[in-house]
Amino acid sequence: MKHTHLLRLLIAVLACLAAGAQNTRKDSGQSGQWQPLFDGKSLQGWRETPFTGHGAVRSEKGEIILTAGAPMTGITWAGGYPRTNYEIRFEGARLEGGDFFASLTFPFGDSFGTWVAGGWGGDIVGLSSIDGWDASDNETRSYFNFEKGRWYGMRLRVTDDRIEAWIDDKEIVNVNVAGRRIGLRFGEIKLSAPLGFASYNTTGAVRKIEYRLLPALR
Repeated sequence: MKHTHLLRLLIAVLACLAAGAQNTRKDSGQSGQWQPLFDGKSLQGWRETPFTGHGAVRSEKGEIILTAGAPMTGITWAGGYPRTNYEIRFEGARLEGGDFFASLTFPFGDSFGTWVAGGWGGDIVGLSSIDGWDASDNETRSYFNFEKGRWYGMRLRVTDDRIEAWIDDKEIVNVNVAGRRIGLRFGEIKLSAPLGFASYNTTGAVRKIEYRLLPALR
């Protein structure tokens, strides 16, 4: 009887361990799943960024429209969001105007940065700021010809020591930022933090906004 009781106890313990391992595998798998930040119908979870002279923001036909401001219009995410080891993807379009139309301000640890899309006259892409240098002046600067009215797929990856970005699956930014200072330009762009989109003297649009967690690096 004693051995039978011990055997039953051992079987129960092993069953619990197996269940725990299965749950762990399931949870870790969920870390790579894309989660929506826009329901395609409303601005639920977002608020208009209180830029001075901002234009109207509206949701229509599965898109968020940022009407041209004087100079900026934007939306800021009001919910929780990771600080590192994440990706965010969306589609953006410049509808009218000639400057940045879907620039993304994002968290980086205890700080924030901005991925500028089509700034400084319309074709400069890069990160503002790194060690105090804006996208127009640091090594992430590149040039991209954005066609008016065309949608572009955009994706940003943030880890503890690297920031990468793609436009239509073409890598645009890949910079090692370990030990470097990531920050925001001087001015009202800080109102976009912790996560927000902005346009400058331009009507822009964003849609299909999603993010996912990346496995923690060891």
